[in-house]
Amino acid sequence: MPYPQFDRGRLVLRPLAERAHDLDLSVIMPLDAEVEDYPDPDLDVLAGRIVAACERGGEVLLMMGAHVLRQGNSRFIIDLMRRGIITHVGTNGACAIHDFEFSLIGATTENVARYIRTGEFGLWQETGWINDAVNEGAAAGLGFGEAVGKMIVERGFPHREISVFAAGYELGVPVTVHVGIGSDIIHEHPNFDGAATGVCSYRDFLTVTDTIDQLEGGVMLNFGTAVMGPEVYLKALSMARNVARQEEREIAHFTTAVFDLVDLGPDYREQPPKSDPHYYYRPWKTILVRTVQDGGESFYFRGEHRITFPNLYRRLLAQLN
Repeated sequence: MPYPQFDRGRLVLRPLAERAHDLDLSVIMPLDAEVEDYPDPDLDVLAGRIVAACERGGEVLLMMGAHVLRQGNSRFIIDLMRRGIITHVGTNGACAIHDFEFSLIGATTENVARYIRTGEFGLWQETGWINDAVNEGAAAGLGFGEAVGKMIVERGFPHREISVFAAGYELGVPVTVHVGIGSDIIHEHPNFDGAATGVCSYRDFLTVTDTIDQLEGGVMLNFGTAVMGPEVYLKALSMARNVARQEEREIAHFTTAVFDLVDLGPDYREQPPKSDPHYYYRPWKTILVRTVQDGGESFYFRGEHRITFPNLYRRLLAQLN
């Protein structure tokens, strides 16, 4: 006998117009925003590696969590995509939700403490359109990210100029979404189809694996994702190296960088012992140590994304010029 299942047909969804939003368009920074300087000289080194990868036609993969968007960096990411500097953006489901809501209504982010009390958290009608996009994308052979970008563009969302997903769709730059079912608010909705989401997100996983298959001489940036980024990257790299070994080539000489808030101390290129709680911080052991130990190099930058990303952007433009 199958276990009992919750009947989603009993749910009441409200329109986004009735939701109080914690963020609006004022958080999105212009390209010339005044930003606190981030004086770490390693940031210039990293910018140089990125520029060199671009000049060789190499891959520059950005894996990011939703706080990168919530802290207003959309325009910087889009401009780097347009310039051909960022060649792939890997995201989680929350990135898709915030990008979608920003581009549709110019606002995003609800007060969880407020809405969980009344059982309204996440149950907003228009946000569920993402499920419609993915369901259609599954039938059309699209990945999750491309399906969302397609809807934003084709429906002419009012603020689509700040949508990373719309930019990816229009530019032909992969923007992939790597989800864990049950972890995003759209999974609450009656129109959520687990099979469609699974096939679209798995297509995206194979797309990011193809990018990592070409990472030799390239750069992988991990901004504010402690689980999705390092775990997807780790599995994809293993698959890519398996094939590369059969073809007598290497995926070893590349650069990785982690941008986050955790204090790792000065010796971040050495794996912490299991007795140290930092051992279980995946970006450290996976991105900064294990996967670059055969010829690559890693960097760690501690700071708010609202400071570190614009500073990286400006160093890239300075070196390009």
